[in-house]
Amino acid sequence: MATPAGHHFRGHMPDPPPQPDLRGQPDPAGARVLVVEDDEGLGTQLVRGLNRAGYTASRVRTGKAALAQVTGPTPPDLVLLDLGLPDMDGAQVCRGIRERTDTPVIVVTARGDEVDRVEGLDPGSDDYLVKPFGFAELLARMRAVRRRTAGRASGRLGGQTGGENADLVRHGPLTLDRRSRRITVGGHPVAVTAREYDLLAFLAADPGRVRTRQEIFTGVWGDWFGSPKVLDVHIGAIRRKLGKPELIETVYGVGFRLAGVPDPDPSRGEPAGQLVARGGWGQGLPGR
Repeated sequence: MATPAGHHFRGHMPDPPPQPDLRGQPDPAGARVLVVEDDEGLGTQLVRGLNRAGYTASRVRTGKAALAQVTGPTPPDLVLLDLGLPDMDGAQVCRGIRERTDTPVIVVTARGDEVDRVEGLDPGSDDYLVKPFGFAELLARMRAVRRRTAGRASGRLGGQTGGENADLVRHGPLTLDRRSRRITVGGHPVAVTAREYDLLAFLAADPGRVRTRQEIFTGVWGDWFGSPKVLDVHIGAIRRKLGKPELIETVYGVGFRLAGVPDPDPSRGEPAGQLVARGGWGQGLPGR
């Protein structure tokens, strides 16, 4: 871990100094944060630092306790989840949280390889932070995740008009239900993470329009301090889950767009169209 002064620690983190400047920024307003960390020293220091920053933080040591907490009478507003827990794998815990609730999850772990990042993001986490990290960066990521998830909640509960169809976005075989945040392809449900839904919905808001990588990061991630490759990881995961990778086209050197022509409507005798988009894992890397 690291203090805001920039001194990094791989074990126990010292008490962070008071940070009045962070209190004036969006969040925390006493937001409840659940720290899922079995390391006694690190977990204690995290809770203490978060409380000093204006959050209401608590800690559990096991995945079983974390799952019970998120569905309890006072569920957290955000979860900081270590992957290396004594009773169950953190990815399994994240998946369990996502099955029960939309509570945002930030994975906090020493596993920094790309494969580990993918395995940490795929179960439904909203962000991924590798130890050691700076405490100020952790707070910034928490604020960013809270802003994004608050926007999603207000979008679900806001005054939508126009009936059920107003909540549906259709593009060929793809349908997004903005109210329930569900996705279907050819009528079959597709399970995606909260971030994957946001990314696909961002592209589907204006099908055919090329969205630059920066536009996507700003629109979906908000404040992002990590590797730009996280976008390619998410695009690859969405393509695999949809089963139609050609629906998301890579525009080399620019970004991505939702592409392809709509599926035929048999009831109207429409001829079958040919999907013209091209997609595949790894096509969105910079400079390609």
